[in-house]
Amino acid sequence: MDVVSLAQKLVRFNTVNPPGNEKEIAEYCGSLLKKNGFDVSYYPYEKNRLNVIAEFGLANDTHPVVLSGHLDVVPLGQKEWSVDPFGAEIIDGKLYGRGSCDMKGGVAAIMDAAIRSARRGKVKGGIRLILSVSEEDGCKGIAHLLNTGVDLGRARAVIVAEPTNNLPVCAHKGALYMWVKVFGKTAHSSMPEKGINAVYKAARAVTKIEEYQFDVEKDEVLGKPTLNVGVFKGGLNLNSVPDQAQFSIDIRSTRKINHAQIVKNLQHLLGRDFTIDVLVDRKPVVTDDAHPFVKMTDRIIGLDRRNGTIPKALPYFTDGSALQEYYNGTPTIILGPGKPQMAHQTDEYCPIKSIEEAANIYFGIMNEEI
Repeated sequence: MDVVSLAQKLVRFNTVNPPGNEKEIAEYCGSLLKKNGFDVSYYPYEKNRLNVIAEFGLANDTHPVVLSGHLDVVPLGQKEWSVDPFGAEIIDGKLYGRGSCDMKGGVAAIMDAAIRSARRGKVKGGIRLILSVSEEDGCKGIAHLLNTGVDLGRARAVIVAEPTNNLPVCAHKGALYMWVKVFGKTAHSSMPEKGINAVYKAARAVTKIEEYQFDVEKDEVLGKPTLNVGVFKGGLNLNSVPDQAQFSIDIRSTRKINHAQIVKNLQHLLGRDFTIDVLVDRKPVVTDDAHPFVKMTDRIIGLDRRNGTIPKALPYFTDGSALQEYYNGTPTIILGPGKPQMAHQTDEYCPIKSIEEAANIYFGIMNEEI
């Protein structure tokens, strides 16, 4: 099966998260890799959800390159699609479907490159593929995998196949997701003075959050941290004073801020009536672009970083955050087919040439001597 056909096959699996249901696609990928000589292990996350680790030709003297991708995709959205989101049609050289760009095109490319490399025989250090679940809601699948004590060995480098237009990006911001709750006292809406309106309390809190300043210097690679309130909920019915309200906080962080201190600062700002639950706590990814692995990757692609065509950092975050921390700062790059701006869009697509190019880049990396 060529890489484009494989990408089509993967897009046809409906792995919209929630609920994910990645078990079937995980077993398909695992079976294909096993047929091509890989040792494959499955690690349950939740019902019908499996993380996959596939390894080939690991050596004692040299560590492998780790290739990472996720199997879940985001919901389709409210806008109607002009194509079947799981039809995997190819139109004018573009593979259409939910996840074609983010990131089943990338998963197909790393699998294709890994299988072709394995067929050649010995690969320096061997190969390790990690296919994770539940990435789209905060990299929960990879976090669960690591928190359960699974031994991922050591790594020479990590490649995360998220869409970057096949440009090797060496950094992305961290993420701190929080859920904030506040309670009041219910009463009949005709007698609001008898109650305490939790929505009012939460609304005033969100206004404070909007004005929050990080008061840190700009990170030379990652820029400034950002903050967004994306979800606000409160009350149960129209004619009652709401006794509860809640909202989310999404912070994209740099190396200049401390997550634990930010939580303390926000708690102080909001007051004791508010509870803050941390949902996701992931550090930024930063790799020195002068590292030999990065230079090798640039050489294989034919890039010169001095001309400014490669972004310094990405605004989104990836499983690379958990993996770089696990592997004690090993060089980690984000490199995959498709345009980042096509991720999560209606009528999402990935150019088939980009998928083919990515597979060849990964193949070159795995078979290059650093």
